[in-house]
Amino acid sequence: MPRKRKLLAQLSALQSDSSFPSFDALGNLNTKPDGDSSPKSSKYFAAEKKNSSRLEADFFNQPCISLAKSFLGQILVRKLPDGRELRGRIVETEAYLGGEDEASHSKGGKQTQRNAAMFMKPGTLYVYQIYGIHFCVNVSSQGEGAAVLLRSLEPLQDLDAMREMRSASRKGPTKLLKDWQLCNGPSKLCQAFGIDKTFDQRDLTQDAAIWMVPGPDLPGEQDVVATTRIGIGNRGEWTQKPLRFYLRGNRFVSVVDKKTEREMAPRGQLSC
Repeated sequence: MPRKRKLLAQLSALQSDSSFPSFDALGNLNTKPDGDSSPKSSKYFAAEKKNSSRLEADFFNQPCISLAKSFLGQILVRKLPDGRELRGRIVETEAYLGGEDEASHSKGGKQTQRNAAMFMKPGTLYVYQIYGIHFCVNVSSQGEGAAVLLRSLEPLQDLDAMREMRSASRKGPTKLLKDWQLCNGPSKLCQAFGIDKTFDQRDLTQDAAIWMVPGPDLPGEQDVVATTRIGIGNRGEWTQKPLRFYLRGNRFVSVVDKKTEREMAPRGQLSC
């Protein structure tokens, strides 16, 4: 009997320890402490939840070229009126520096009603129309009149909805678009995500219909190709400046610069 009482005392002491698992009257393992009705979350799920939060103002508040590179790998989220969420990984951008940048809508510091968003706080959307039909979306950065064009996305979530919106914007009979064709260009991106002029001057840190979240796998320096911007006519030295950035080897990029890629160091080879 004394031995039995001793064992019971030891068991009672262990169960009073919060690190020791407890059991209910039926012998089932208790997963919640007394008085706590909320489920426990592991560190993994806590990190996942944190990663799902939108990018804040301090992320966008950086120089234009730096922001253009930092966008690569981040996730653009678009919430449709019916509640569906579209998601795409940013794989290609272009930097427009304003001021002396002859290819920028704000060259010379010229501010108009059309380009007003380029002079607003970093993280503001600048949406403009080309050919009177298509839209392009940019994000303002540090620098007077500076902004980054979102050029291509890798579709991640609700691709069927993207196809619907791409098809609705095309005339005549259309073939089923392949995944890589959905967002491989600035106007295609806007069509697939339902972005139009009503999104101009929206704040990515506050808006309920469009925002960005951190990407799970951000690229290294050797994964980023820096080359000339697309569709820049005779703008002197600015035509050839390497202000377009894209993820090397990504099939969702709009235009690949094979020559520049050949001149880059092989992946994994560090430069001195």
